[in-house]
Amino acid sequence: MGARTGSQFLEGLRKTRREIWVDGEKVADVTAHPKLRGGAQSVAAIYDRQHEYAGECLFAAPPSGELTTVSHMIPRSKDDLRRRHAGLVRLSEGSMGIMGRTPDYMNMKFAAFASAPKVWAGADGRNERGARNIVAYHQYLAHGDISLTHTIIQPTIDKRTDSKVTGTTAMVRKIGETADGIIVRGAKVLATLAPYADEQTVYPGQPLPADAKEFALAFAIPLDTPGLKFICRDSAAAPGADPFDKPLSSRFDEQDAFCIFDDVLVPWDRVFIDGDVPIYNSMRETSYAISMTTQSTIRALTKLEFAYGLATRMAELIGDYSPATTEMLGELAAYVRLTANAVELSLEQAWERGDGVWFPNGAALEPMRSILPMWMPRVAEIITLIGSHNLLTTPTRSELADPRLRPLLDEMLHGADGATADERAQVFRLAWDFVGSALGGRGFLYERFYLTSASRNKQMLHTRFFDRTRSQALLEDMLSRGRRAD
Repeated sequence: MGARTGSQFLEGLRKTRREIWVDGEKVADVTAHPKLRGGAQSVAAIYDRQHEYAGECLFAAPPSGELTTVSHMIPRSKDDLRRRHAGLVRLSEGSMGIMGRTPDYMNMKFAAFASAPKVWAGADGRNERGARNIVAYHQYLAHGDISLTHTIIQPTIDKRTDSKVTGTTAMVRKIGETADGIIVRGAKVLATLAPYADEQTVYPGQPLPADAKEFALAFAIPLDTPGLKFICRDSAAAPGADPFDKPLSSRFDEQDAFCIFDDVLVPWDRVFIDGDVPIYNSMRETSYAISMTTQSTIRALTKLEFAYGLATRMAELIGDYSPATTEMLGELAAYVRLTANAVELSLEQAWERGDGVWFPNGAALEPMRSILPMWMPRVAEIITLIGSHNLLTTPTRSELADPRLRPLLDEMLHGADGATADERAQVFRLAWDFVGSALGGRGFLYERFYLTSASRNKQMLHTRFFDRTRSQALLEDMLSRGRRAD
């Protein structure tokens, strides 16, 4: 098949009878339900977008040569990385970076996974079947242009004991096997995009202790697999709303779900790891984290650029050129430029892993994992400060169309420098939907924790990922000068 269209994507969702619960209701058709329809249409539009920008978003995938989306690519050169980057930018523009788990996110992870079958097999080849399965699964994804969701985090039950893992009945674990596959039970979080996914994946997240064999699992299954259940958070969508009034929440609620595996059978050809803790804990050797951070940073850059444009227009509409506001806009511009610099540097310093597969320089992107979770809440704060009470004086489209109200709104609620009441209302309603609506609140939480917390990422950067060679050399040089002086 290759790259799907939006209509093909929606038809695929209608054909499956997955168990999705939203606000206490079991949903029969996610493409028609008022609280899910807007998100389904937006993901479908992203599938159409890859055809609209085919020159940037599609490539000929081996071995068949059929055209599919660049996020399935296993890059073999710097040029491949640049081409993939251009496509990812176009895809992120489909939601202005607001939808963080569009299908390209998971596509890139599984391309990286499949690029390193030796890691999955283990040094002695003991998991050769799992390695073959992951390669075959990536080819299946690229051929069908499948939409994936994932759950890799254990549910929080008791932070005093959760890290011990063994003994719990809440976390996903293997409870048996048959001739057809393994049986798993438990739960994981957080299945973002679940209502709009074709398949559910589980793969290594945080390392496991050596005795946690039954929890060392990686696999993928269709969403309509018996026993697989998704309980979505409260909807942040705005069913039936005019896009003028709710421009973001009427479109871009990608949803998040608690995923339950109620004695689920995973077929053997969909099992990638079955109880092998050392292989489970070795997944960073596939370099998948670089692909994950690459997609996430490109998506975040688009959102930052959008926010900067929005905040600038807000200030213009109320004639606010004060030093305080200008400084805040400059702060947003700095976030944009620094993020763009990190992405560009990662491409310029791209490296070949030693087996013909190319990756952006992860060292250039790694700091973004701790900085963006701090910057994004500040972006929302700046938009709130610039908007102030004006965020709450935003007539709806129907009020603007009312002949009794329109003359008064034109007279008393227009914008600076000749801006109409319509434009002022549209921009400030957009700003409120971005920072103050239920979707805005979800976005605040998402940005704070979507690649774990800023605090944890800072700790990992210092303890695991930062090259201290030059820093230590500079310190030793200075210390040695002092010793020579003595």
